[in-house]
Amino acid sequence: MSFKCGIVGLPNVGKSTLFNALTNSSKAQAANFPFCTIDPNIGIVPVPDSRLENLANISKSKKIINTTISFVDIAGLVKGASKGEGLGNKFLSHIREVDAIIHMIRCFDSDDIQNVNPTVDPIRDLEIIETEMMLADIESIQKRLEKNNKKNVDEEQLKILESALDCINNDKDVSILKTQFDKKHVNQSGLLSLKSKIFVCNVDEQSIQGGNEYTKKFISKFGQENSLIISADIENQINGLDTKEKNKYMEMIGLKNTGLDMLIKKGYEILELDTYFTSGPEETRAWTIPKNCTAPKAAGEIHTDFEKGFIRAETVSYDDFINNDGWVNSKANGKMRLEGKDYIVKDGDVLNFRFNT
Repeated sequence: MSFKCGIVGLPNVGKSTLFNALTNSSKAQAANFPFCTIDPNIGIVPVPDSRLENLANISKSKKIINTTISFVDIAGLVKGASKGEGLGNKFLSHIREVDAIIHMIRCFDSDDIQNVNPTVDPIRDLEIIETEMMLADIESIQKRLEKNNKKNVDEEQLKILESALDCINNDKDVSILKTQFDKKHVNQSGLLSLKSKIFVCNVDEQSIQGGNEYTKKFISKFGQENSLIISADIENQINGLDTKEKNKYMEMIGLKNTGLDMLIKKGYEILELDTYFTSGPEETRAWTIPKNCTAPKAAGEIHTDFEKGFIRAETVSYDDFINNDGWVNSKANGKMRLEGKDYIVKDGDVLNFRFNT
C-alpha cells in the first residue's frame, strides 16, 4: 500500500513550494497570487530507507524498489469554501481522497508574498480551514442522513455519522470517534474532520532551528506531537544541490533532517504504518503495511494470490538478516522462523512467502 497526504492551507502559505521540494519537481506553479493551483498536483515519492541498500548488498540484488508516498498539492482554501467560495467545493472534494492532511501554516513575515489576511496569525488560519472542513462535513452528513439516502448507509456508518454531527454541532472533539468505532469504518466515512493531521509551520531560514513567536504560539495551543517546523523555501533550495553540497548546507544552517524525512516519519506514526522487506538476487523491496498486520494480509500487498493461497512466511528480523549475512546463514543459525496465518508482521521483518496458487 502507498499512502496519500494532501497539502492544504490558505492561499500563498507555501503549499506549492513545499510540494515542489518534496517531489523534487516543478509540477506545481508557485506563483504569488491566490488559486494558482486549481487542479491538484500529485507527486509519488520513494520513501527513503537506509535498510534497503544494506539488504540489497547482502542479497546482491539487481535492483532496489522503495515503497512510496503520494503528496497532493490542493489549491488554497478560503473562508466560505464549504459554500463554494474560491472554488472551495472542488478543493474540498480532493481532500476527501487522501489518508492524511498536511496543514500548511504561514509562520513568517514577508512584504513580497501576498497574504489573504492583513496579519500573520497561524492559529486563526488553521481555524479557518478546520471550520470550512467541519461545515463541509455537516452538509455531507445531513445529505446522507436524509430519509431517501439513509437506506443506503449501513448501521455502523449511521452511528458514526450521527455521532460526528453531534460532536460538531455541540463543539465536542470529533476525533474521540476514532476510539469509539472501528478504524476501518471511521476511514470509510470520508469525513474531513476525522482525517489524520500533520501541522507544518512554514518558517523563514532564521527560524528553522528554534522557531519564532508564531510557531511558539501555535505549538502552545495545538501541541508538539503532530507539529513540524519546516522552511519550504529552504527545502526547495536543498533539492537543487548534490548530496555533498546538501549535507554541507544542512550542517551550516543546523538542519538535521529534511522536510521529506520528517513528514514521512510523522506520517507513518499518525497513520500507524510499518515496513517489511522482501530480498533476493532479483530485487530488494520495501512494502508498507498497517501496524498489527497479519502475514497473509502482508502477503496480499504483493499479490492477492499470495494472500488467498498463503501457507507460511519464512521470517527473519532485519538485524538478524544483516548479522547473519542473508537467508542461508540466518536459517543455519536458527534465526529464520516459519510463521503461520496468525503471525503479526513486525517493522523490519524480511519475509519470503510460501503459497499455493
